[in-house]
Amino acid sequence: MSCPATGVRMRSFGAGNRRALRRLPEGTASVPRTAHFAGAIPETASRDEGVIRFADRAAFAAALAALPLPDEAAIATARARQAALTKPAGSLGRLEDIAVFMAGWQRTPRPRIERVRAAIFAGKHGVAARGVSAFPVEVTAQMVANFRSGGAAINALARCCGAELSIVPLDLDRPTGDIAEAPAMREEDCLAALNAGAAAVAADTQLLFVGEMGIGNTTPAAALCAAAFGGDAAAWCGKGSGIDAEGAARKVLAVEQALALHGPFRHDAFETLRRLGGREIAATAGAILAARQMRVPVLLDGFIVCAAIAPLVAASPGFTDHCLAAHCSAEAGHARLLARFGLEPLLRLDMRLGEGSGAAVAVHLVRAALAAHDEMATFAEAAVAGAL
Repeated sequence: MSCPATGVRMRSFGAGNRRALRRLPEGTASVPRTAHFAGAIPETASRDEGVIRFADRAAFAAALAALPLPDEAAIATARARQAALTKPAGSLGRLEDIAVFMAGWQRTPRPRIERVRAAIFAGKHGVAARGVSAFPVEVTAQMVANFRSGGAAINALARCCGAELSIVPLDLDRPTGDIAEAPAMREEDCLAALNAGAAAVAADTQLLFVGEMGIGNTTPAAALCAAAFGGDAAAWCGKGSGIDAEGAARKVLAVEQALALHGPFRHDAFETLRRLGGREIAATAGAILAARQMRVPVLLDGFIVCAAIAPLVAASPGFTDHCLAAHCSAEAGHARLLARFGLEPLLRLDMRLGEGSGAAVAVHLVRAALAAHDEMATFAEAAVAGAL
């Protein structure tokens, strides 16, 4: 359907920075030494009609180990243009950095974002039965219906920023395993979720952002962060959707138990996602990895989205080079996580909704950066004297 105000098309799918898969035995690190490259996608990851697909866990590992780089020539030309525009050097601050970042990943010195796309992934979590959320698990499916009818915050914000919105529910009738007692997903389920995320990234996308919906998902998110970067469970656990002190204690305990059970696998990005994540979390990771393989720049949303890629960043520290941090949420741990990523957020609005809402707001900043970069006159064009 289309938004009557902007004409932005919204689609639904069924189940299934500035620093700018063969089966393996359990416990075996699946990610070899990172090798950035500028050529084709890894042979073990396939591209079918413009969509990245991870055939197995080895293909996922190969894609993570061979990350495309931005176009340095486009970056240099974009920087030269910034220096020639009618303004003191650096006077537009981070807007200048955004324009140069986008130039590198779009591989053109005058980038555009006529095709902004957003994917919202939804999944159910077995750990939610432990009382780690202020809302019942039924809210996940109810919110998916709300997304599809256009009544959620992300619908309004996507219309406002001109983003095409896809809603991708993932087996909502089948919660993941309780991570405090068992792996969240079987290997085939994790691969299916990764590929659902990758399939949501169209090759002609000029800017991507991802959102999520899953009652209880700040608990696996905290576990992923602790597994990837260390630290006490309590340091990564926040109030999520607004739990009380007793709920917060249950959450910390669940994360501690999950880390004790799955900790031996924390150096394997695929296993960490499979054991501690969730379907919408794995889909988020798959989408952002596929975007890197396609050189699509990404606006990272809040804590859940960033936690989804924490194991990937731990395995491949340059993983977020194609990402901008849209905002720093009010959720405990997000600022700490962004610091580990080496990213400075564009906005600090005390948001903690998820859904991709913070990223949708930040799209306007990217549009502003590219408008100034493309439409301003140079000193020569305007016959204005430059700096002495």
